[in-house]
Amino acid sequence: MTSKQRAYLKGLAMTLEPSFQIGKGSLTPEYTESILEGFNKKELIKISVLKNCMDDPKEMAEMLAERTHSQVVQVIGKKIVLYKENKDHKKIELPK
Repeated sequence: MTSKQRAYLKGLAMTLEPSFQIGKGSLTPEYTESILEGFNKKELIKISVLKNCMDDPKEMAEMLAERTHSQVVQVIGKKIVLYKENKDHKKIELPK
């Protein structure tokens, strides 16, 4: 992903409300599955890490990206934005 594409996705993510919240249970296999299902509907997902979760959001973002085969767009504070291209239902056209 180029920096231009990342900047474009960051702009789109600013208006998104978080689709998922990670709490004190942290990353469970079920949670990862629900995010994978979320990628069937949307290509760009915003996740909020709650205050009671003691794990590092950056580490969690990398782990989620690895498990869901997506890309980390950004991690700001306790917000994670992930992108995964959907070949069947492409909604986001990335700049070249």
